Amino acid sequence: MSDLGFTCTGVRADPYAAGPTLVFRLRITAAEGLRVHALALRCQLRIEPGRRGYGEAEGKRLADLFGERSRWATSMHPVQFAHVPLMVPGFTGSTEIDLPVPCTYDLDVAAARYLRALDDGEIPVLLLFSGTAFAGPGGFQVLPVPWDQEAAVRLPVAVWRDMIEQHFPGCGWLRLPGDLIDALLAYRSRRALPSWEATVRELLTAARIEEAVR
Repeated sequence: MSDLGFTCTGVRADPYAAGPTLVFRLRITAAEGLRVHALALRCQLRIEPGRRGYGEAEGKRLADLFGERSRWATSMHPVQFAHVPLMVPGFTGSTEIDLPVPCTYDLDVAAARYLRALDDGEIPVLLLFSGTAFAGPGGFQVLPVPWDQEAAVRLPVAVWRDMIEQHFPGCGWLRLPGDLIDALLAYRSRRALPSWEATVRELLTAARIEEAVR
């Protein structure tokens, strides 16, 4: 259905959400005279890292994702950010609506690793839309919303960092296999360590001492 247009007018963090959540403000425009009874949208969000520059420190941190800077022309592909559904109430002409996007800080996820690597600036994000439109002057027609409907927005790095800091102040998250967690629990209990931070610090200290002895 080519009678709809999508624009993203801005993005902000939701300060009241239970977990990290970005809110993308969408403006949806229908062709003149078209009555839209409802839209059932599927929204794919992806980061387009090739559309911004990177400082030296950022480049080193991004080597884990894209390799050395000399390879970026071929290795720096879009990074999947999220898939979210959205129901849009009926309208004529145009309407604006919020698209809430729950975010993860799991560093096993490429998007989270990419975002953590950035110091400042803006993040190019592309929103792609598909789904079903219920439209028509009387009764309604069921029409598809094709994947070529899209909107671009630039997410300030500061918005992301402030949002993560609100929910996970000064922290990051790592996902570990169950057997490794059991081993760490046993080590922490055996050493009577007060926290996970103390456990990891002690292990790192022991590793540095062992490396220095070699």
